[in-house]
Amino acid sequence: MTRIRSWTEAPSKPSYTPPPGAVDAHCHVFGPEAEFPFSPKAKYHPQDAGPEMLFALRDHLGFSRNVVVQASCHGTDNRATLNAIARSNGAARGVAVVSPDISDEALAQLNEGGVRGVRFNFLKRLVDHAPKDDFLRIAERIVPLGWHVVVYFEAELLDELTPFLEALPTIVVVDHLGRPDVSAGPNGAEMRAFCDFLAGHDNFWTKVSCADRLSRQGPPYDDFAEAVAPVVESFPDRVLWGTDWPHPNMQDAIPDDGALTDLIPRLAPSSELQRKLLVDNPMRLYWPEEV
Repeated sequence: MTRIRSWTEAPSKPSYTPPPGAVDAHCHVFGPEAEFPFSPKAKYHPQDAGPEMLFALRDHLGFSRNVVVQASCHGTDNRATLNAIARSNGAARGVAVVSPDISDEALAQLNEGGVRGVRFNFLKRLVDHAPKDDFLRIAERIVPLGWHVVVYFEAELLDELTPFLEALPTIVVVDHLGRPDVSAGPNGAEMRAFCDFLAGHDNFWTKVSCADRLSRQGPPYDDFAEAVAPVVESFPDRVLWGTDWPHPNMQDAIPDDGALTDLIPRLAPSSELQRKLLVDNPMRLYWPEEV
């Protein structure tokens, strides 16, 4: 399998300056493979994109902290994520992917290593099986740790997944708005359905991220900004933002992280909304002891 690169090697310097303490709340690390091999079930085989690269990008873009989300290419082996957290000098926390039979001791070790959430992935192109009953049991076991759940699914699954989502016993963060069709605008059927869902479920948050994946227009992502800004305005205390670096599977349309960062003030026009999106909200989830 050919190893792929999905990130730009020369991201632009954004014009926008994030507020002090800003958190990139959705990013990943790949390997290094020699130290942390990829899962034999991985659907893609990326080039190494380790902690040093991630932290250099963080500094280049003007962020202070990272939330490292376990990449599907590493399966349930969270060592690469834990390594990135350990090398961050306290400036990173993590979201793990775990197997149903994980021990209480292993969960405690993840917690000690800086993990604060667990991710359930329903994208068929990335995972072969998404067992809801197993996921519910895992969710029940992480409640005593104070963790939250991150879910990744596509818009057409929202109705089918609603009973499962409603049964989750903690805060739930939906990755990338549940991948709606943003080209139809803020009142498009999928955007409207997702916003109605958020309005009816106070324990659900979302990441207003991945314009590069969701926009049909491409840079400067006008369709994404128009559709998503009302989400930030309507749910200012339940939104997060992240680069999604190193942009898994985007090798054919590699985004510019500087341009993605410059989208932030179009999603959160006021300094108050920007602070909630980039500082207050992620700190409450990942560094509550500092809030």
